Amino acid sequence: MKLKSQKDFWAGIMYLAVGVAFAVGAKNYTIGTGARMGPGYFPLILGILLALIGAAVAFKGLTNGPKDGDPIGKWAWKQVFFILLANFAFGILLVGVPSLGIPAMGLIVAIYALVFIASMAGHEFRAKEVFVLATILAVGSYVAFVWALNLQFPVWPSFITG
Repeated sequence: MKLKSQKDFWAGIMYLAVGVAFAVGAKNYTIGTGARMGPGYFPLILGILLALIGAAVAFKGLTNGPKDGDPIGKWAWKQVFFILLANFAFGILLVGVPSLGIPAMGLIVAIYALVFIASMAGHEFRAKEVFVLATILAVGSYVAFVWALNLQFPVWPSFITG
C-alpha cells in the first residue's frame, strides 16, 4: 500500500496517538456523566475527538494526494529548538528552580522571555514588533489570571517584591 500523502498520514497518526493517550490518561480520573462531569470527562471526550480526527486525516493520507506521494520535508531544527527553549525558559523563570539557586522571576519577565526567545524561531526578527506583542501578552495575562481569576503566583521578580 502506497501512501498518497505522507504529511497527512503521519500527522493523522500523531493526532491519533495523542488522542488515545489523553483518553487512556483520563481513565485514571472519575469520568462522571454528561450531567455531572468528573475531572476526567473533558480529557476523555477531547482525546476521543482528537483520535477520531487523527484517524480521518490518516485515512485521507492513504487515499488522497498527488501521484508522487507528497513526501515529508526536512525537520525545522532551528524552529523546534527555539520553541522548546522558550517554553522551558518560561517555566523556569515563572517559578524558579530553588534547588539550582534560580529565583522566581514572575509572570511578566517569563512572558517577555517566552515571546523574545520564540520569535527567534522565525525567519526575521523585528525587536519593536516583538516588544509590542510581549507587552500585549503580559498585560492580557495579568488581567486574565491575576486580576480576573485571582490566581496566586509570582507576577514580578522576588527581588522587586521582597
